[in-house]
Amino acid sequence: MNESIHGHQVMEMMAESTKNYTKQALKAEIAVKFGDNARFHTCMGSDLTADDLIEFLASKGKFVESSEGFSMPADHLC
Repeated sequence: MNESIHGHQVMEMMAESTKNYTKQALKAEIAVKFGDNARFHTCMGSDLTADDLIEFLASKGKFVESSEGFSMPADHLC
């Protein structure tokens, strides 16, 4: 079994990139950095897929949305 990756690592990747993402673009970048079958955990859940993690972060208001997509400002990191 692969080691679970903390969701903060994805948040940090996004904050460092300063890019705007669509959900598909973020999922693709997560796959490149962490692998297609990576699993994630947060303080609220475990065994999350990339899709699950993206939905979780969106539900917690971590993303800032604009017409170009969404981003993760460094001040949204917890």
